[in-house]
Amino acid sequence: KAINAGHHVSIATGRPFRMSHQFYQQLELTTPMVNFNGALVHIPNQHWDGERETLINREIAFEILSQKKQLNLDFIAAENRDTFFIDSFDFFDEKIFASSRPGEKNLLSPKNLTTNPTSLLVRTDKRFAEAVSAELTRQFGSYVDVRTWGGPTAILEIVSKGIQKAKGVQEIANYLSIDQQDVIAFGDEHNDLELLDYAGWGVAMANGTDQLKGIANDVTPLSNQEDGLAVYLEKLLKLQ
Repeated sequence: KAINAGHHVSIATGRPFRMSHQFYQQLELTTPMVNFNGALVHIPNQHWDGERETLINREIAFEILSQKKQLNLDFIAAENRDTFFIDSFDFFDEKIFASSRPGEKNLLSPKNLTTNPTSLLVRTDKRFAEAVSAELTRQFGSYVDVRTWGGPTAILEIVSKGIQKAKGVQEIANYLSIDQQDVIAFGDEHNDLELLDYAGWGVAMANGTDQLKGIANDVTPLSNQEDGLAVYLEKLLKLQ
């Protein structure tokens, strides 16, 4: 409805493309999208001069791997647009990687990870998450940013320094000649803070974090699970 009414709709997500392409196709989008919290900006399945992918030096992955025990990590994973590599299958979670059980080719090793990854994931116990984040930032903070995922398990995501969803959405807005004040953004987690702050109208979901609600222009009455975004957008854009 929004597209038919002349609006541009884009997806900006922390997920890799392999975990979000089905939503892009389902919505029949042709706009650029943001993956890996802004590390990848692209138009899926086609060449685009505005495409950008910001990578991390692979040596950082192996340096963290060498400190796995001291850092109390369950696993270390490196991801790129199409695949992932993980150091141990013991804590493998299909929901995190959108894949059935991995094979030897997915093992995180210098032999398999031959190029720089787009993102790193590490999992630890919730009790250690803050300390692990601080230590990784102390060691590698000149090159990367460390962010915490929401949810029951403590997963830290590591991306190239300065990368965020807002930067990717700004690039898309410039490409589509949309003024910042005309950007409407929705979010529910800490990794949406800069995005909602950047948008002309930033909306936190009802199930969003208190910090996000604190900087948002508005909060949806309904949650993600209740189609809160669709209901809010229909009313805001008068699409009923």
